[in-house]
Amino acid sequence: MAIGLKLNNIRDNRGARQKTKLLGRGIGSGLGKTSGRGGKGQTARSGVSLNGFEGGQTPLYRRLPKRGFVNVHRTKMYELDFFKIARILKNGLLSKDASIDKDLLIKIGYMPRTADGISLIANGKIDAPVKVAVTRASAKAKEMLEKAGGTLVLE
Repeated sequence: MAIGLKLNNIRDNRGARQKTKLLGRGIGSGLGKTSGRGGKGQTARSGVSLNGFEGGQTPLYRRLPKRGFVNVHRTKMYELDFFKIARILKNGLLSKDASIDKDLLIKIGYMPRTADGISLIANGKIDAPVKVAVTRASAKAKEMLEKAGGTLVLE
């Protein structure tokens, strides 16, 4: 007779269920009296978290040197240069009479949505006249773009 699936031989996988820790059930259980919490005091009570506390010793986060600071008002800029503009034009990603702006750069996958603005920098060469809408631009980039016959719009 084949051994099949029967109600009397169904079992959980080994380690699938753990026995609940029975606390305060006498000395012999190993978790009697103080229930594994040590003696009396703050840590024996519930709702205690002493994270970072090192028993009166100066904690690690105060012993280590602090360097620099984080500017919470910093704007995350996407750097647009003439190499990227040339690649956009070469790949035909810019339709006629359209400008290179935040929406286009996000749509073609060049710029992340998390960036706060676009910064035009003078890196590379520009030959074609293009309209570029950016947050800020370097003086050299502005000069190079206007020399090529392009227009710069600051937003």
